[in-house]
Amino acid sequence: MVVTRWGARFMGRRFPCAIGRGGISPTKVEGDGISPAGVWHLLGGGYRADRRARPHAPFRMTAIGPADIWSDDPTDPAYNHGLRTHAHPFSHEKLRMGPPLYDVFLISDRNFPEATPGKGSALFLHQWRKPRHPTAGCIAFAPKDLAWILAHWTPRARIILR
Repeated sequence: MVVTRWGARFMGRRFPCAIGRGGISPTKVEGDGISPAGVWHLLGGGYRADRRARPHAPFRMTAIGPADIWSDDPTDPAYNHGLRTHAHPFSHEKLRMGPPLYDVFLISDRNFPEATPGKGSALFLHQWRKPRHPTAGCIAFAPKDLAWILAHWTPRARIILR
């Protein structure tokens, strides 16, 4: 899948998508809103089992609940990893939220699982808030497009973000 600021191409189809509010750049630091340029693989993902069935995927998809978070604090020993806790003393993002952004999300290998603090949290593919509304650095799609992409993803596929 090739992703640019103009959209994404995958398996002969074009998809509108949203990228980070800071655009695309090879230089990425935590909190800059940039989508990191490069070539990335999808390693796994999560989904809201209370809202949908487990999606079919060529990798592990984990049901998320109210205690699931993702650490985005470079000083956290668990930086750029998912945790299951209701009380975490470091900055983090709740994976289970009211808006459907993470009803299905996919995790890339960008600075994960071996994370370098400050180089930016994981690059997720997830549902967009509204058409082309900028993200904090992830790639977001319409729910039907994300479902199609996931249904056609293979272990050899990759994200080329440029």
